[in-house]
Amino acid sequence: MMNQTICVCGAGTMGSGIAQVSAHSGLKTILYDLNHAVLEKAVTQVEKSLESLVEKGKLVSAEKNAIQRRLQFTDLLQDCIADIFIEAIAEKPELKIELFNELANMNKSNCVFATNTSSLSVNNIASQIKNPGRVIGMHFFNPAPVMKLVEVVNTNYTNEQTTRIILELARQMGKIAVVCKDSPGFVVNRVARPYYIEALRLAEEHLSDFAQTDSLLEASGFKMGPFKLMDLIGNDINYAVSCSVYEQLKRPERLKPSAIQKEKVEKGELGRKSGKGYYPYL
Repeated sequence: MMNQTICVCGAGTMGSGIAQVSAHSGLKTILYDLNHAVLEKAVTQVEKSLESLVEKGKLVSAEKNAIQRRLQFTDLLQDCIADIFIEAIAEKPELKIELFNELANMNKSNCVFATNTSSLSVNNIASQIKNPGRVIGMHFFNPAPVMKLVEVVNTNYTNEQTTRIILELARQMGKIAVVCKDSPGFVVNRVARPYYIEALRLAEEHLSDFAQTDSLLEASGFKMGPFKLMDLIGNDINYAVSCSVYEQLKRPERLKPSAIQKEKVEKGELGRKSGKGYYPYL
């Protein structure tokens, strides 16, 4: 079992979920965000999630308290001293590169940097970090405490030790890790694009509405219809991934992002987290 300190950077829904999983796995965990309001929301979110596990009988109060003791929340970058960093900040490469370089200057030369990006080039990020062999993708799925899959994304620089460390971390977290090479959308998001985009095309062409498409696909065996799933993921995130994959693959018509989703994002109708997306949420 690992006995290392994990630092998760970015305390949004994904980051706080990853930090919860890490602390639950017995690891000392730091959750960092420069936005204090976001950090306070994460404290509440983790508390609520753990309390729900206690109520369901999946966790006893003593375990919950132990998890919380292993979890440190901070808005100070100087507190971010760790062995493994997992970033879950905004999907902008320049921000991720800047953060990793700042952390590299503060930490040991062999610490590992894992990016939770769902579609950006991990090669590009790694190429601009000192000792790029320690940079890797570790793509969790939302909600991180529930979803078992983690894509471990090797770059042209990633060394075997880094891959081994992240695979062991994923195992300790109780995740199913699948190693893949860096490419647009990796595996899951590359395969999933048509699921969302074709559903949006049907809506654009007035051939099926959101609820009808969801109902039909769920009846055919899918666990969640595309519109419900986009609302769960967040339309801002889903649209950004669609745009990223579309651009990186040289704009194939079949993967052109939808005007409907673009409008949702512009209106702030992001899904569950904003209270409204393709469906209303109380």
